[in-house]
Amino acid sequence: MTAAITIERNPSPAKLDVIGVYDWPIWSKEVSTFPWSYDKQEKCYLLAGDVIVTPDGGEPVHIQEGDFVTFPAGLSCTWEIREDVEKHYDFG
Repeated sequence: MTAAITIERNPSPAKLDVIGVYDWPIWSKEVSTFPWSYDKQEKCYLLAGDVIVTPDGGEPVHIQEGDFVTFPAGLSCTWEIREDVEKHYDFG
Protein backbone atom coordinates (compact mmCIF):
# COMPACT_ATOMS: atom_id res chain seq x y z
CA MET A 1 0.00 0.00 0.00
CA THR A 2 1.48 3.31 -1.11
CA ALA A 3 1.16 6.41 1.04
CA ALA A 4 -1.66 8.73 0.07
CA ILE A 5 -1.59 12.01 -1.82
CA THR A 6 -2.37 14.79 0.67
CA ILE A 7 -4.04 18.06 -0.26
CA GLU A 8 -4.43 21.27 1.71
CA ARG A 9 -7.00 23.52 0.07
CA ASN A 10 -6.16 27.24 -0.01
CA PRO A 11 -3.37 27.39 2.59
CA SER A 12 -2.69 30.85 4.00
CA PRO A 13 -0.17 33.07 2.18
CA ALA A 14 1.75 33.29 5.48
CA LYS A 15 2.14 29.49 5.60
CA LEU A 16 3.28 29.38 1.97
CA ASP A 17 5.79 32.14 2.68
CA VAL A 18 7.21 30.28 5.71
CA ILE A 19 7.58 27.07 3.64
CA GLY A 20 9.33 29.09 0.92
CA VAL A 21 6.93 28.05 -1.85
CA TYR A 22 7.44 31.27 -3.82
CA ASP A 23 11.18 30.52 -4.14
CA TRP A 24 10.57 27.07 -5.65
CA PRO A 25 10.88 26.57 -9.43
CA ILE A 26 7.76 26.68 -11.60
CA TRP A 27 6.60 23.84 -13.86
CA SER A 28 3.88 24.26 -16.47
CA LYS A 29 2.14 21.82 -18.78
CA GLU A 30 -0.69 21.99 -21.28
CA VAL A 31 -3.82 19.83 -21.29
CA SER A 32 -2.63 16.21 -21.60
CA THR A 33 -2.65 12.76 -19.98
CA PHE A 34 0.53 10.91 -19.02
CA PRO A 35 1.90 8.35 -16.53
CA TRP A 36 4.23 9.58 -13.77
CA SER A 37 6.25 7.99 -10.97
CA TYR A 38 7.74 9.76 -7.94
CA ASP A 39 11.15 8.51 -6.82
CA LYS A 40 11.24 11.32 -4.22
CA GLN A 41 8.48 13.06 -2.29
CA GLU A 42 7.18 16.13 -4.13
CA LYS A 43 5.42 19.10 -2.58
CA CYS A 44 3.73 21.54 -4.92
CA TYR A 45 1.41 24.51 -4.95
CA LEU A 46 -0.90 24.96 -7.94
CA LEU A 47 -0.94 28.51 -9.28
CA ALA A 48 -3.32 27.54 -12.09
CA GLY A 49 -4.97 24.48 -13.57
CA ASP A 50 -7.25 21.55 -12.96
CA VAL A 51 -5.90 18.00 -12.69
CA ILE A 52 -7.10 14.51 -11.88
CA VAL A 53 -4.26 12.34 -10.52
CA THR A 54 -5.09 8.64 -10.31
CA PRO A 55 -2.68 6.44 -8.35
CA ASP A 56 -2.11 3.03 -9.95
CA GLY A 57 -4.85 0.82 -8.45
CA GLY A 58 -6.27 3.74 -6.45
CA GLU A 59 -8.99 6.36 -6.45
CA PRO A 60 -8.73 9.57 -8.55
CA VAL A 61 -7.68 12.73 -6.68
CA HIS A 62 -8.87 16.15 -7.89
CA ILE A 63 -6.28 18.95 -7.65
CA GLN A 64 -6.96 22.55 -8.59
CA GLU A 65 -5.67 26.10 -8.36
CA GLY A 66 -4.83 27.06 -4.77
CA ASP A 67 -4.10 23.50 -3.58
CA PHE A 68 -0.91 22.58 -1.70
CA VAL A 69 -0.23 18.93 -2.52
CA THR A 70 2.23 16.32 -1.26
CA PHE A 71 2.95 13.30 -3.47
CA PRO A 72 4.71 10.47 -1.58
CA ALA A 73 7.93 8.86 -2.79
CA GLY A 74 7.22 5.60 -4.60
CA LEU A 75 3.86 6.74 -6.02
CA SER A 76 3.03 5.70 -9.58
CA CYS A 77 0.03 7.44 -11.10
CA THR A 78 -1.58 8.95 -14.17
CA TRP A 79 -1.94 12.71 -14.54
CA GLU A 80 -4.96 13.98 -16.49
CA ILE A 81 -4.50 17.72 -16.95
CA ARG A 82 -7.92 19.20 -17.75
CA GLU A 83 -6.85 22.86 -17.68
CA ASP A 84 -3.25 24.02 -18.31
CA VAL A 85 -1.19 23.69 -15.13
CA GLU A 86 1.34 26.00 -13.54
CA LYS A 87 2.80 25.03 -10.17
CA HIS A 88 5.63 25.70 -7.77
CA TYR A 89 7.33 22.40 -6.84
CA ASP A 90 10.01 20.98 -4.56
CA PHE A 91 11.46 17.46 -4.46
CA GLY A 92 12.94 15.84 -1.40
